[in-house]
Amino acid sequence: MLTAAGALLGSTTVLTGLLFYFGRMHITGFFRYLRVNHTALDLTLYDHLVRSADGLFVPLTLVAVVGVLAVGGHRVLGRLTPGARDRALHTLAPAATSLGVVLVGLALLDLLGGGPGTTGRPWVGGLALSAGVVLVVYGIHLGRPGPAADGPSGRWTVDLAALAHGAFAFVLVSVGLFWAAGNYAVEVGTGRAQQLVAELPAVADAVLYSQQSLRLAVVGVTEVPCQDPNAAYRYRYDGFKLVLQSGDQYLLLPAGWNRQTGTAVLVPRSDAVRLEFAPPGQQRQPVC
Repeated sequence: MLTAAGALLGSTTVLTGLLFYFGRMHITGFFRYLRVNHTALDLTLYDHLVRSADGLFVPLTLVAVVGVLAVGGHRVLGRLTPGARDRALHTLAPAATSLGVVLVGLALLDLLGGGPGTTGRPWVGGLALSAGVVLVVYGIHLGRPGPAADGPSGRWTVDLAALAHGAFAFVLVSVGLFWAAGNYAVEVGTGRAQQLVAELPAVADAVLYSQQSLRLAVVGVTEVPCQDPNAAYRYRYDGFKLVLQSGDQYLLLPAGWNRQTGTAVLVPRSDAVRLEFAPPGQQRQPVC
């Protein structure tokens, strides 16, 4: 099982696919909060990979810390005297198995719509599934008698049932981690969008110039016609904040955007428009 996991994680293609998935979930949460269809932005692979780090930092840290502590505890258990180890296993094996069964049960309840995910933390069910399966497998391992050689030759036989057990456990743990990390990435993306909206007043103003009138009817955005007949850009739009530039498009929000009534604007990046950036709230001339 561990060899298969190492081979899987050692594949650059698989790792890139995992990072892309987590980045996609982060992007889904971020733009869903802004009420923007992110498929219109044509986000690049780089955009997905960068955002995946934000969604995976905490889960990977927690998994690594718990893993280090669990391995350390197992090593301490192996160094006990035979009598003390037997007494510890007599308590630890059924406790780990029972706790694992409870966690798996909570995950199944979540799948049926009545579990921990209904509390507003949809990643809890996936975490419960992964942790529960690991605990059940570990509890069974602790309660199993030591290995024995097969027959007089002393050769080890291949236990197909054990291999199948390990394979199914690996699949369940992987599903739980995807479930937990994917939902957590959506939650982090939503939180980043909320943070962005809260900080909009302090973000630099994005002054949009256009060769032609864009006919924008956006609350908080003002169209200012330019009086100079020789001006390359005849219209100026005040009140925007730049959120993202990707796929040759600008995503702009008005400075006073709110989720209930706010409008997001996508402007194609071309020679027909120009962006200027200024300190937030700077007063501009009523004409240009």
